[in-house]
Amino acid sequence: MKDSLDIQFISDVMCPWCVVGLGNLNKALEQLSDKVDTQLSFQPFELNPKMPAEGQNLNEHITEKYGINKEQSDQNRVMIQARGKEVDFDFNFTPESRMRNSFDAHRLLHWAQLEGKQAELKMALFKAHFTHNQDISDYQTLANLAASVNLDPAAAKGILENNHFADEVRQQEQVWQQNGITSVPTVIINNAYAISGGQPAEVFKSAIEEVLKKQKAEQLV
Repeated sequence: MKDSLDIQFISDVMCPWCVVGLGNLNKALEQLSDKVDTQLSFQPFELNPKMPAEGQNLNEHITEKYGINKEQSDQNRVMIQARGKEVDFDFNFTPESRMRNSFDAHRLLHWAQLEGKQAELKMALFKAHFTHNQDISDYQTLANLAASVNLDPAAAKGILENNHFADEVRQQEQVWQQNGITSVPTVIINNAYAISGGQPAEVFKSAIEEVLKKQKAEQLV
């Protein structure tokens, strides 16, 4: 009999390390697929909740927010691109790359979970932003991405235009903030154990195995 895993992946679609972390988490889960049944859901977190509608140039944003120079920012991006290749993901950073407001994307992801398409939409959003440099705060772009994973684009547009699921997303964000989550990705396993950062697959696998071992021990007490 397989063990059950409930994994909540707290992340922002603007976060490159979330792409890396998700890729490695999926690798670890694949390696453990003969031992565990996994329910994976994506929880909202905004790195820049006050980002204006027009966004901000990525270089400008990174140097302002983290107090580093352009050379350091470029070096970080080279490292991220290398880590992306390890999980078969193409980070296509350009001088025109922009940081966007992600709140509406999180609203759409909430709906996609109800429709059973959350994981597919999450990856579509990552690729649209990081690989194709699309504006994923734009409603038409978001509707097109919904259609690309077999969700109804008209329904998606209606959700966005009518501000549906805004309260639900804000409430979820507040829950994680109140529980001390200040950075992403953060992986919550069985509502009891947290793993932070874009860890290698081996780290996720080892941590999951340790969680399962602890839980079995607790059940014997």
